[in-house]
Amino acid sequence: MAGNYTLTIVKPDAFGANKAGKIIALLEDKGFSIVAARAMRMSKEQAGAFYEVHAARPFYGELVEFMTSGACMPIILRRDNAVSALRDAIGATDPAEAAEGTVRKLYAESKGRNAIHASDSDENAAREARFFFAECEWVK
Repeated sequence: MAGNYTLTIVKPDAFGANKAGKIIALLEDKGFSIVAARAMRMSKEQAGAFYEVHAARPFYGELVEFMTSGACMPIILRRDNAVSALRDAIGATDPAEAAEGTVRKLYAESKGRNAIHASDSDENAAREARFFFAECEWVK
């Protein structure tokens, strides 16, 4: 089912500001269906492991701190061409550069506090979804 599923995370800045429902509604309006979702607070170990691909980058420590600063909501989404459709729906990392009507234009505070994570490939979507939803049939 590659291509039909992806992972997103409503990040602590948006979740803590009661924007999760608005973000989910926007994504549903864009044709996504929720397959699995949970609210949680990541530990430093979990956030470090999830973002290990960025471990050598200068923003890694700040990212781990941010992602453990409050609750977040990982969500598996389904729709055709899910990865690219989600990336279009959320907009550029910097909300100042994001297109009108995208999640980040509407709900992000800054490039670092940008409201939402989206997988960047089918392979990463499956890997990232397993991190949070190992029991889900799609990720097995």
